[in-house]
Amino acid sequence: MPSLGADMDEGTLVEWLVGPGDDVTKGDVVAVVETAKSTIEVECFDSGTVGALLVDPGTTVPVGTRLAVIDTGSEPPAAVPAPAPAPAPAPAPAKQPAAPASEPQAAPGLTTTGSGDAVSTPLVRHLAERKGIDLSSVHGSGKGGRITRSDVEHAPADGPHRVKASPLARRLAQSSGIDLSALRGTGQGGTIRADDVRAAAAGPPAPAVESHAQARPSSATAAPAYPARAAIAALMSRANREIPHYYLSTKIDLAVAMAWMRDRNADRPVAERLVPAALLLKSVALAARQVPELNGYWKDEAFMPSDTVRLGVAVSLRGGGLVAPALADADTMSLPELMATLKGLVSRARGGRLRASETADPTLTVTDLGDQGVEAVFGMIYPPQVALVGLGRVIEQPVAVDGMLTVHPTVTATLSADHRASDGATGARFLTYIDRLLQRPEEL
Repeated sequence: MPSLGADMDEGTLVEWLVGPGDDVTKGDVVAVVETAKSTIEVECFDSGTVGALLVDPGTTVPVGTRLAVIDTGSEPPAAVPAPAPAPAPAPAPAKQPAAPASEPQAAPGLTTTGSGDAVSTPLVRHLAERKGIDLSSVHGSGKGGRITRSDVEHAPADGPHRVKASPLARRLAQSSGIDLSALRGTGQGGTIRADDVRAAAAGPPAPAVESHAQARPSSATAAPAYPARAAIAALMSRANREIPHYYLSTKIDLAVAMAWMRDRNADRPVAERLVPAALLLKSVALAARQVPELNGYWKDEAFMPSDTVRLGVAVSLRGGGLVAPALADADTMSLPELMATLKGLVSRARGGRLRASETADPTLTVTDLGDQGVEAVFGMIYPPQVALVGLGRVIEQPVAVDGMLTVHPTVTATLSADHRASDGATGARFLTYIDRLLQRPEEL
């Protein structure tokens, strides 16, 4: 069970997408795990053959628990329990008639579609589920009519009668008696998510009341906190208790950066135009590389700097809660690449389709509440990180330039840092470097 954040102590295995004997490649999605925050797709860290699945779906296990055995061919397979002694032979059952030749049989460990075509692996079924593909309409190009991953990737999506829903949402709907076709999905492309089914099962919201006093539930009947929010609250309580925070802020003049961005956007299609957030995130990433005392982890009573910049970006979820997936190597990305990666990351986070590799080990987190109208935000550090950057709304403010008063777009950048790993002088150097970069946007 991978660690998908400092606030995660355990996870629930929702679904296996592979089975014993399946060949897997490093990076393949092999399982779905549900945490207090969201549902995460777990990738395989090695290439090889699945030897054994050690945890059953629906089981909650601590972080670090072995989930499966992958035989990579480089070491002996893990020992398995010896089989129990065979019972006394029973009378042979009556011989069943052989299946007609017109009904092809699936290979061991495979399933068949309604038309009899063999599906290669659960991974293929999961891919078809996500793409909205009806496997009974897909012609298998593999051995014995086996449907391959390539067949699914090149198959056209089903018509409007196919309900797009995650595997977990389908199971919850089945157990709750919810008709998926009557729900409106909040996931990517209208996909129905588990939270949509849970909301439908909970029933319509209570009618509005006339006063706040009437609306406020008593302590005896108040609903429990949303799990994701409770997990965040527990982590922040720990951070507030254990981390000696110090806070700095500065106002950054964005007149040069905004003018440069407008020039670059003039010849770009609307969908590819840069936004201020891209410039701000890239400047933070470059500053983290230049001031390594703020880019890393506090572990075992010592600071461990990171060789790379994995910029965590706080994303609010539609159903409540917060996740901070990481932009890997954000300091080396071009601005268009960073924009595209960020857009995909936010979309997958809100659609409940993040992968474990996208949630693991951010080295520094940025929280941007500018789109909410907030001018400054002082956040709490996500342990084991040692710093968090807050960005506010870009606003027009009076500034003095060469002794003259004028109005420029400005942003307030804040830093929350761990006094065990750095001090105020280091933090000030970090914020100053961000400012300098934004005055020379061509270097981003």
